[in-house]
Amino acid sequence: MFQRISFHLTLLAVAGVSLFATTVMASEPQHIFHTSNSNIIADSTTSSEWTVSVSDDWDVLGPFPIHAREQHFLSPSYPIDLSEEINFSAQFSSSYADGGNVGWGKAKSINGSLSVSFPDIRWESLRATEGWAAFQHHTLLRTVITVSPPSGSDIDPKYIPELQVSVVQGSFFTVLPSHVGPGFVPAWYAGNIYDLSGSMPQTVQLPEQPSLTTSTTYYLYISGDYEIRLFGDPSSREHQVPELQITYALELELPLQTLLVQATHHIVPDFVDGWAFGNTVGVGLRSVGGWWTITRAELLSGSAEVQVLSEPHLAPSQTRIIPLQLTQHGALMMTELEFLIYATSSFGMQSTIHVTIPIKQRQEWNTTEADAIKATYLFSASTPTAFLVKPPVYEDSGSTRPPILALHGAGLDIFVHDLWPKALPRQQYSWTIFPTGRTAWGLDWHGPSADDAWSTVSALYNILDRRPEWHRWRYAENTRVLILGHSNGGQGTWYMAARYPDRVLAAIPAAAYIKSQAYVPLTLSRSAHYIDPVLRSILETSLTPDDNDLFLSNLAHTPILAIHGGNDDNVPVWHTREAVSVLKTWNPNANIIYKEDPGEKHWYPSVFDNGIVQDFIHHALEGTLPNQTSQVANPPTSFTLTVSVPREISSLNGWRIIQLAVPGRLARLSVAMDDGTLIVKTRNVLAFSINPALSSMSMGQLLIDNIPVDLHGQLEASQLTFVLRHHHWHMESDGLDNIDVQSSGRMLNILTSSGPLMIVCPNRTTHLSAALRLARDLDTYHKLSVEIMEAESAIEHEINGTLGSGNLVILGGATNAFTKHLLAAGRAALQLQEGTLLLGGNAVRSGLATLFLHPHPINPAGLALVLFADDERSLERALRLFPIRTGITVPDWLVVSDEADKIGTGGVVSAGVWGNDWTWNEPMSSF
Repeated sequence: MFQRISFHLTLLAVAGVSLFATTVMASEPQHIFHTSNSNIIADSTTSSEWTVSVSDDWDVLGPFPIHAREQHFLSPSYPIDLSEEINFSAQFSSSYADGGNVGWGKAKSINGSLSVSFPDIRWESLRATEGWAAFQHHTLLRTVITVSPPSGSDIDPKYIPELQVSVVQGSFFTVLPSHVGPGFVPAWYAGNIYDLSGSMPQTVQLPEQPSLTTSTTYYLYISGDYEIRLFGDPSSREHQVPELQITYALELELPLQTLLVQATHHIVPDFVDGWAFGNTVGVGLRSVGGWWTITRAELLSGSAEVQVLSEPHLAPSQTRIIPLQLTQHGALMMTELEFLIYATSSFGMQSTIHVTIPIKQRQEWNTTEADAIKATYLFSASTPTAFLVKPPVYEDSGSTRPPILALHGAGLDIFVHDLWPKALPRQQYSWTIFPTGRTAWGLDWHGPSADDAWSTVSALYNILDRRPEWHRWRYAENTRVLILGHSNGGQGTWYMAARYPDRVLAAIPAAAYIKSQAYVPLTLSRSAHYIDPVLRSILETSLTPDDNDLFLSNLAHTPILAIHGGNDDNVPVWHTREAVSVLKTWNPNANIIYKEDPGEKHWYPSVFDNGIVQDFIHHALEGTLPNQTSQVANPPTSFTLTVSVPREISSLNGWRIIQLAVPGRLARLSVAMDDGTLIVKTRNVLAFSINPALSSMSMGQLLIDNIPVDLHGQLEASQLTFVLRHHHWHMESDGLDNIDVQSSGRMLNILTSSGPLMIVCPNRTTHLSAALRLARDLDTYHKLSVEIMEAESAIEHEINGTLGSGNLVILGGATNAFTKHLLAAGRAALQLQEGTLLLGGNAVRSGLATLFLHPHPINPAGLALVLFADDERSLERALRLFPIRTGITVPDWLVVSDEADKIGTGGVVSAGVWGNDWTWNEPMSSF
């Protein structure tokens, strides 16, 4: 889980250090700005530059109890309203404090580092009854920013600088003018709460224009939210008091029509004997100002060429990884790749960007030496992505061995720290694949992180298949894998094995937690005191797909070796013990081994490198584990498939649930063979399918919910599909062609996209700040590719069929023409009448933030997410609820009032899960 404790990784963020790369050719001169972090305004050496300084003195308000992710519903400035004058003598209720009240205090930062703790709180007393949940708390922080203009020179008012703000391990921040009036709406920006490497600072327009003759002051507010998963138990650092540690950096930059090379975002494979281990290269570019289109690229030397894929666009201040396809005609033995990239601005300005990327040359692996190799591929046909692989000792002789898919723990950058690749011994005949999961945290190996992991298996096959000299090292296409992982990767192992059971031949979860709510319970939730329990249950259906314990029936016949250190102070050992117990409840004879290593902490070098684990791996890859079943032969005679969102779970022994009777509730399909009769029992299942080739069960007589079903003449079909109609099961002759596999179920699914995410704004100015904030967050947390487009252009592309298959995020209320265009098609239980949104026929009043999923207008498997907000305040509330992280309780749709600022989900007016074919789902709707 919290790898920074276990592996003693260093937090890398220093205020005042430049975060930008080399400038490129542009039509205007590049300006340099000075940043300081002190109470002193820039000295005479910076007289010709704009400067920004940050006071070391901070006002602190807190602590207030909060559960993980609850800060996405509450106002980041809770408990105060920043549009009102602040009373620094006021007291605020907090159940953590003796007497029940807290007030404003003081803290001091040093060189851009701020540590905040509350030693007067009796934390150990709280821990005694509430456990880790007691340490999670919210704090509001405030300091002063001073912006000073150049002296002794004329200033063009058209060139007012913007702030570049980096806040590490804070959840949100905002910059306010020194005086605000009633109704002022702060723009909140997400901090880099995970301390992810390569994160870009937020570009912040100053809330009011600075003076051109004298210094101007602003206020920086930070929402500091202590989460155990991120910052750990303070006792692991030999402290009893939790300490919030935030680092920050501020710079100024003119928004000139310029592109910069962003080296932190480069993606390049290693070269083996001069041949790229992956034909995808990514070049990081950032638009300082202006809209840009990347048109082509040119490799300056070597027997190869590069091609820009799909002409990506950059909005002002946006950073993207430009996808290039590398085609080699011979070996490239140089130590760097040198490109020219050509770009055109929206005003017709031409720019040529010179890029040099170092590359690592390697000799082909052999029986004695083989370091991890960096490979690349194109994720979702849009985003260059790197991963690591470790070759086998010997080429496969006669039979292909499946690879190992190894999932790292949270916060571990596998390209910076080699601990994870070195933790797994090299295998005799199998490749070991180390995916990133998009970033060091990703999405806990769910959603796009799971897609990335599976994609690396196909990507390595394609790399080995592309070059004839490597064919002898190939494994089978569409192979199954042995999956393993540690900590969050161990949780990911449970998750992925249970969601894709037919793709997994064995699993080794180590130091895994069951689910987030079990890791740190939600018992100190502020929202729970105010929300209707039925409405809360609907919101929490968005967590159901991540609850590993609910899906362990899918692993009841999978060989598993579960490992945990007996003295783990990071993920308590009871998590694995409980998972094993639940699994054995489903199958008392389950093929599972539990290995508890007495006295060991969260991480220890021998967790995988020992005889028991390596023997299990060897026999699993050889298919010789006791009672091990192959994908076709010797399937179990009875099993149960559990599903929550059909598109998120594949088949078990060839059986797959396609639609639920009531989406939002759990579904189960139980199959058993009894005296030659195949008995199927369903719970909340509307449609399911069977792949006879994978099932290998006798299909002579079939009973579904005690009703015989005639299979005569259908046994040779590649797919059998059954649908419940009028309380009777019917077999569909045309399979899945006319059945929609449910893709909704929770808003988090918007991140699982088959192409770049498209953010649609009403025009190029309205809501652009919101779009850029989302684009930056998607880059920081998931390295997902984002295009920003205005509504009229999106409508034109949709009509012409050129909109693309990527998921859509649509900002704004009835003023967004694309929202009107989308809803006019009538494909969901939504209507727009004279500017009023109707949900299932219920009118949503003005001033509320409404978020809802909608079918994609072109891609049947795609999604659109509409953030329907008709004013600034509701739009800001909707933006905070965009599911950038796991654990945010956002089902298919919800409506949120301004009361959420103070009472969290208690301010949710209504919420629900769509029915099949996007119909109104009365049992799972609260309005």
